[in-house]
Amino acid sequence: MVARGIIHFDLDAFFCSVEILQRPEWSDQPLVVGGAPHKRGVVASASYPARKYGIHSAMPMAQAQRLCPQLIIVPPHFKRYRAYSRIVMGILKKAADAFQQVSVDEAYLEVTSQLSRWEDIIAIGKTLQNKIVNHVGLPASLGMASNKLVAKIASTYGKPAGFTVVTPGTERTFLAPLAVGKIPGIGPRTVTRLNALGIHTIQQLQTCSLDVLKPFGRWGALMIQWARGEDNRPVREEHIRKSVSHERTFPRDEFAREVLLKHLKDLSAKVATRLQQKELSAYTIFIKIRYSDFTTFTRQRRLNRPTNSMAKINKTARELLLQAWDGQRPLRLLGVGGRDFYSEGDQLSFTFSNKE
Repeated sequence: MVARGIIHFDLDAFFCSVEILQRPEWSDQPLVVGGAPHKRGVVASASYPARKYGIHSAMPMAQAQRLCPQLIIVPPHFKRYRAYSRIVMGILKKAADAFQQVSVDEAYLEVTSQLSRWEDIIAIGKTLQNKIVNHVGLPASLGMASNKLVAKIASTYGKPAGFTVVTPGTERTFLAPLAVGKIPGIGPRTVTRLNALGIHTIQQLQTCSLDVLKPFGRWGALMIQWARGEDNRPVREEHIRKSVSHERTFPRDEFAREVLLKHLKDLSAKVATRLQQKELSAYTIFIKIRYSDFTTFTRQRRLNRPTNSMAKINKTARELLLQAWDGQRPLRLLGVGGRDFYSEGDQLSFTFSNKE
């Protein structure tokens, strides 16, 4: 019996790549899509030449411009991106047994029924990659494996235009030398905690005992499973999550007003970027605060018009925080989020909210 054949398809620097189709002379230039620096805009997408300067998504545009004074800044054209996304996803869906679009520029395809031997997946992947770049003009990176987790990690290799195949039975070997943070679902704070335990590579996590990971609770067993490349999730359409949020747990309880407002601004920028990437706007903005005694509160506000503007989200979150927080008790955690989504086009699924 042939093992499952899963392809993770990821368009490279999608927003920037679409803009380069309109202006080919930008192809080798440091380019970003996002808001204007003087309006406290953030980077929604960065071209690979721009990334060489340390520029990345969710970075304040003013900071990106300082890193690269010659940076080309283009305002987002979401209708244009949505149109290209529909073309690409339409091509992919027709080629798949099962299809799961997880964002405007990312999808999983299962092609198991088309394989007489597992290695046939290579020809299918090459055909799709060439078709998208030749017929649509957009570069993409592909990862091919026997499950979704490994396929997604594989697609990050060799970007842009990467093409990585992980044959069944080699998952653990492929993952072993990678840093633990390469596993989707293991975020920066978890990486820090694992590093403190002497766990830096996926190989170390593969052979780790559950006793060592006891402080992580049920996530400990899951992380070992992920490290071993084990994933039985099916490829299928997903429903949109009800909210998207980012939160920060402080290493020490924090009560300095300006420090908290700075964190709030950073969290608002991340939420705005995530909404923009998913072509969604939120009618409701909410905050989450947790005091040092673990007492937790949420406050929310329904807006007259939906937004994915960093400035609007931050303004609303700031007002909610100053209303809800007494200004005296230190905070252990601060979070910002949006819900009640609106989209002019087809709504797309989230991979997962950032819990880190």
